[in-house]
Amino acid sequence: MKKSLLHSIYGIALSAGLFTTACKKPFLDIVPDNVVTLKNAFANRTEAEKYLYTCYGYLPDVGPVSNILFFGADDMWTYYENNYFYQSPWKIARGDQNVVGPWVNFWDGENHAKPYFKAIRDCNIFLENMMEDGAYKHIAYLGPDMQKRWIAEVKFLKAYYHFYLLRMYGPIPITDKSLPVSATPEQVKVKRDPVDKVVDYIVGLLDEAAAVLPEEITNRGTELGRVTKPAALMLKAKLLTMAASPLFNGNPDYAGFKDKDGQLLFNPTYDAGKWEKAVAACEAAIKSCEGVGIRLYQFTDPFVKVSPATAIQMSIRGSVTEKWNTETIWALSGNLDGALQRYSMVDRIDPAFPNSTYLNSYMAPTMKMAETFYSKNGVPINEDKTWDYGRRYETRVGTYADRLNVQEGYTTANLNFDRENRFYASLAFDGCRWFMQSNASDENAWNVKAKFGQPQGKVSDQFYSQTGYWPKKLVNWKFVQTNNGYTSETYPWPEMRLADLYLLYAEGLNETGKGTDAITWLDKIRKRAGLDGVVNSWSNFSTSPGKFSTKEGLRDIIHQERMIELCFEGSRNWDLRRWKEAVVYQNKPVLGWDVNQRLAADYYRPRTLFQQTFIAPRDYFWPLKEYDLTVNTNLVQNPGW
Repeated sequence: MKKSLLHSIYGIALSAGLFTTACKKPFLDIVPDNVVTLKNAFANRTEAEKYLYTCYGYLPDVGPVSNILFFGADDMWTYYENNYFYQSPWKIARGDQNVVGPWVNFWDGENHAKPYFKAIRDCNIFLENMMEDGAYKHIAYLGPDMQKRWIAEVKFLKAYYHFYLLRMYGPIPITDKSLPVSATPEQVKVKRDPVDKVVDYIVGLLDEAAAVLPEEITNRGTELGRVTKPAALMLKAKLLTMAASPLFNGNPDYAGFKDKDGQLLFNPTYDAGKWEKAVAACEAAIKSCEGVGIRLYQFTDPFVKVSPATAIQMSIRGSVTEKWNTETIWALSGNLDGALQRYSMVDRIDPAFPNSTYLNSYMAPTMKMAETFYSKNGVPINEDKTWDYGRRYETRVGTYADRLNVQEGYTTANLNFDRENRFYASLAFDGCRWFMQSNASDENAWNVKAKFGQPQGKVSDQFYSQTGYWPKKLVNWKFVQTNNGYTSETYPWPEMRLADLYLLYAEGLNETGKGTDAITWLDKIRKRAGLDGVVNSWSNFSTSPGKFSTKEGLRDIIHQERMIELCFEGSRNWDLRRWKEAVVYQNKPVLGWDVNQRLAADYYRPRTLFQQTFIAPRDYFWPLKEYDLTVNTNLVQNPGW
């Protein structure tokens, strides 16, 4: 290949003439359109490889506006202005999902979503041209090893697209093959398959893929972003953990959810064995990762001078923004445009460039997220015996001892003091320090001053943080402001990283009665974050010192660890759903500081930005579009819609 896959894996698919725009069709898009063109698509290696990239080309974009990762739950907010009108995910967070034109509709490929049944169809077409009756076809222009690898990659992608749909819609039609162009209308009117059947089908695809996929990418110049065995095994772990979770495992809310033939689409009986399967899948994935040297990222740079605490914070930031770092299991390499960083960054932070460059700064973490992080003692702030939770909204002045996290002599909220390193790594706020590579030393880190009229504060009706917080974690430390705008080092989106896998494993171990083992894996995450272990932290500082000793208590700890470690990476949106906790978290007001105020006494008053409403069980799954139900009478709508 002449081009790096980083640039070509999506671009070639577009230029191949095969990655067509989704159009309105009466049924699932599983019938091939142009048979003559498809035959030509597999006439030689170059054309076949383009079709392989077509299958990759449906991977989700990770943009700051349109992706469900960032605005679909309760962890990120923004100013209304024009944003509401073109941010489909935010419409969901604001309770505006609907059945006429569902937002972020991956079923049909509408409203900031790609057509995932079309993606699966293209995967099927690829496999049908590479295999026949379960055996490999002889393809003269392609060696058998490469042919097997391509097939394994597409099986993974097919599994991934099924997984994505299952997570959003619950029971979905298994689309194992594309139907011929001669298919009758009745053949195309597919039905939704039971959840357990879909899970088993995806597991089968991943097992087949993992047996063939390479352990790691060796040709890093052209193949980074393509899938590997560890990625397949981690996707299996994510799938089986989801399947074992309360939303999918014996959920009484869906006990009567049937198709039109009376078939139950959810198993109403809780199955503890599903957690055992999830644990085994996590173990296999961890073993595979360890075998190729995947490990938790640790920041090191001989050319900058930082304190141990700042080094810890840089490890947290770098686990996401340091491209292809040691923790990455699989990253989406087609998402390198830098907009995510520009929309997360404060403006005019470099005093050498005081003029506005219109960094959007509208990705604003909610106060709920600021309160989620632990105290410096590694326990929740509302449990820490030494942390004054009741006075968290009052103010105090930063001292010399605080200077690396809070500006010395600057007044900010108590909420921003004495927090764990992940708080300072993940969030920026009025009065904070923001260390970047160009600072050379953390003593010279930039200052954020964000009250009304200050350099990083609100100066107009656009380009400001609605809450008074910014997702520092999403900005690469090489971001530089210039007279004409900014430069940044872009990075691939870490769709899978090791910390997530460790936390999934800990969750599964706890649910299977192995709480002590679960704590071991939690402590690996906490050690990288500069925290003491769970047992010591809760025993010494928590008002509930024995919390970790029960399954229920440790479950709460694990859930909060996930919400902290994986914040702003999209996990919260799906975790709250699979735990059936969205109804708790997303029926509360969205709070932020009063960013319209100039004085600290006025600025540091929590302000209600929106009152969220989450209706259970309706909102746990996306609705099917009404139009689809009228043309395919075999489909049934999700409960509540």
